Amino acid sequence: MSWLDKIGSTLFPLVSDEKRAEARREAEELAREHQWLAQIVAHHKAIEQCFADAFAATDRDTRQHAMKELARLNTGHSIAEEVTVYPALIEYNGALGGKVQAAIAYEEQQMAKIEQAMLEKLDPMSAEWREKLEHIQSAIQQHVYEEESNRFADLAKAISPAESARLSRRYAEEFERYCGADAQDEPAIPLQMAAQESGSRSPGT
Repeated sequence: MSWLDKIGSTLFPLVSDEKRAEARREAEELAREHQWLAQIVAHHKAIEQCFADAFAATDRDTRQHAMKELARLNTGHSIAEEVTVYPALIEYNGALGGKVQAAIAYEEQQMAKIEQAMLEKLDPMSAEWREKLEHIQSAIQQHVYEEESNRFADLAKAISPAESARLSRRYAEEFERYCGADAQDEPAIPLQMAAQESGSRSPGT
């Protein structure tokens, strides 16, 4: 465990599966009125499916394919958040508190990208690879929990319907820029799931 991981685990102790599930239910309820949050939760679920696919894979090629999709989806998702939602955290969650939230969230996502790059150098059939993947999964699970239970939940309650609509449009634009149909030969299953789920929600439904 790195020094940054130790600091993170002190500030945000790992939560139970039950608390993560409760935060997810509450975020989904808020997402009924906020399309940007519906998109984010759907992408969180797609990322979780990528982890499940990687762990379940029994051969090298399948594991590498799952990890490639995880890296692509997680990168597109994080970029969209950083460009659109994190600035809103600073503006609407209080000048100081919002800046701290955005800075921590940004640092968490950059460390996840670094860990993913390190994972690419490991033998996907090795115990070391699985241990590294478990470490990344745990870090992302905690990051998602903080977003769904606190950061984004508070933001959803603070913004106007007009600002929510703007965030929804901008998040979709940035995510599409990296993960849209033009960015790949054919849609991967987790991304299709995310698109279908976010599309099934609309404000006021």
